[in-house]
Amino acid sequence: MTGTAHVTASRAAPVPAPAAGQDATAWHPPPAVAPRGTLLVLPGRGEHPGVYERFGRRLAADGYVVHALELPPDAGTAEVRAAIRSAAGDEPAAPLVLVGADTGALQALHTAESLSPAAPGPPLAGVVAAAPAPVDTSVPAAAPASGPDTEAGGTGGAEAPRKGGADTAWESELDARTVCPVHRARLTADASFERGALSGPVPDRLRGRAYTALPVLVLHGAADPVTPLAQARDLAARLPLATLGVLREGRHDVLNDASHRSAAAALVLWLERLRGGPLSPPVLTLEAAPAESTGPADTAAPPTSPISPAGPAAPTGPGGPREGIA
Repeated sequence: MTGTAHVTASRAAPVPAPAAGQDATAWHPPPAVAPRGTLLVLPGRGEHPGVYERFGRRLAADGYVVHALELPPDAGTAEVRAAIRSAAGDEPAAPLVLVGADTGALQALHTAESLSPAAPGPPLAGVVAAAPAPVDTSVPAAAPASGPDTEAGGTGGAEAPRKGGADTAWESELDARTVCPVHRARLTADASFERGALSGPVPDRLRGRAYTALPVLVLHGAADPVTPLAQARDLAARLPLATLGVLREGRHDVLNDASHRSAAAALVLWLERLRGGPLSPPVLTLEAAPAESTGPADTAAPPTSPISPAGPAAPTGPGGPREGIA
């Protein structure tokens, strides 16, 4: 059964700049917090590790070590595996999870497929695929709505002409990526960010249907104009231990969109369950409040919504059917 997380847009607080001498590509839990796991982030087209500073700080505050890797979209599996070993070290805090966005999500899935239990380095426990890049351009994605800087405002509606002679191509890319005003401002001011790369080709080797038996969390924006939601649904449906989380009105940069808090919360719930093993029971189950009884016939139990890292094709086994995000 697919666990779908619906979230609303919200404005983010500014992200503080790294302190002098601080590694801008790695974030660690506070000294008093024991590490609960290790996340290795694979950025997507046009991005660099610093783009995930807000994400890294948030997950580090919850006890997870986060490393953002400097890898181009065309990096081969061997190069990705070498970068993983270098960043994680010999004894990273478990579980070790790959978190990929756009082409990084495809790289993470193909890397997981290539790993065997006997592979050198620490064992990989799971994959987070955040808005994987499109692999079939014949399937249309969602039409982009107006961003927060348009006359229409908000996260939807017809787009009115922009003021101030803005770069139309860049504004269109921003609208496709995110409606978060803080992240839009950060990308616009980022000299290291590669504008226009999002419309570039996806490497052919990443277009194949990667398979992994590891737990996979697929996060996707319902309004993603780059990759159709149908692709994310297909991915989650064909992986045995996958969960699909759909963010309402979400755009392509799902970890840095206006709903970044909800995306991070869903990820933490998934990670907390993963710490108990791939078939552990849900940590949290959301139950609907029982309706007022109207008589003897009103005896049906209230529906439940498990929050777990399991997927749509819920397998049965030692842990029973896997339902729901964490």
